[in-house]
Amino acid sequence: MLQKHGALREALRHRDFAYFVAGKTLLSFAVQVLHVAVGWQVYALTRDPLDLGLIGLSQFLPFVVFVLPAGQLADRVDRKTIVMACYTLHLLASGALLALVWMGPTRVWPIFLVMMVLGVARAFMSPALQSLLPNLVPRNFFSQAVALNSSTWQLAAITGPALGGLLYLAGAEVAFGVSTALIAAGFLLALKMKAPPMPERSLDAPVVDSRWHEVLAGLKFVWQRPKVLGAMSLDLFAVLFGGATALLPAVASDLLNVGPAGLGLLRAAPGVGATVVALVLASYPPVRHCGRWVFFSVGLYGLSTVAFGWSTHFFFSLGVLVVMGGADMLSVYVRQLLVQLETPDALRGRVSAVNSMFIGASNELGEFESGVTASWWGVRPAILVGGFATLAVTAVFTRVFPELFRLDRMPTRAHDA
Repeated sequence: MLQKHGALREALRHRDFAYFVAGKTLLSFAVQVLHVAVGWQVYALTRDPLDLGLIGLSQFLPFVVFVLPAGQLADRVDRKTIVMACYTLHLLASGALLALVWMGPTRVWPIFLVMMVLGVARAFMSPALQSLLPNLVPRNFFSQAVALNSSTWQLAAITGPALGGLLYLAGAEVAFGVSTALIAAGFLLALKMKAPPMPERSLDAPVVDSRWHEVLAGLKFVWQRPKVLGAMSLDLFAVLFGGATALLPAVASDLLNVGPAGLGLLRAAPGVGATVVALVLASYPPVRHCGRWVFFSVGLYGLSTVAFGWSTHFFFSLGVLVVMGGADMLSVYVRQLLVQLETPDALRGRVSAVNSMFIGASNELGEFESGVTASWWGVRPAILVGGFATLAVTAVFTRVFPELFRLDRMPTRAHDA
């Protein structure tokens, strides 16, 4: 145990990794505050759950268009430069939302346009950030760095929404103003990070004969590795059907009657469970039966979604969301280790782009799916159907990807660059 905590402290002693985590945490905190404020503002303007889904769709469309080229860019251009440009886009978007509040918006389409800018920023930022991480710490501290990176993000996921709900009570301009200030602080911290050198072409990387084939090299790499493809696609379909976070403003307002402060707590609850699990994983990472842990966590996520759909009590709903967040964290942790340790450094940008595309499809497209089904059937039936669909996907994928289900141990080290 003491050795594990020593490894965690040693990972944080690496200056560039510390700046990386600090800047990313502040950015994540700001985005969480922003999403709470946007969700409540949009639902207050229209009272239509479909518009909550359109928040996700407005981010997903530009994301899916740009994320694969962004992965190629992350393997060709200085990754820190990309990250700093994306911090700037986040700052401009948050400032634009603040300006819209001051002008008193009566329509939601300007908000959707700003969310599209955030989708572009995340498309380019995700591959660059994921590709930077393995090069900021020695390989023997990589699993601890993954857990620390995940746990600090989850810390932002806890405190950001809760504070966002409270800030919104003081006014939407207060929430967006704080979000803008946090992004600016994260920008300054990330600016201090020293960029690692760009990787040489790996012997493991496929030879490509055109620019378009090079963009698609990450997809080809994932397609040829059933364990990686299975882990990514399992998460894609599980969260696509089971994600209920887009409907939380409607749940808080119409089903639980708890207002924006309650919405903040509901959005924070999955982060509580995820942080607890991430801290446990930092000291006790799964060593055996890694594939079965993935399927267990996704199945538990689906069960928690069903329980959340049935719930009529605020505190029970909070508890179920805590379990949901912990299950999701376990799945994310194992998947991220598998993807990073299976991928050569020269391909990390493009493979990370594919991973980000799967995550984006599950999150933002899942939000749109939730909004559409809620507008058809109602909020509660939409959540229940999504949870049962997640359970069905988990069962089917044990047969479709037996290599992943039987996965025992992780690769011992990342591929050489």
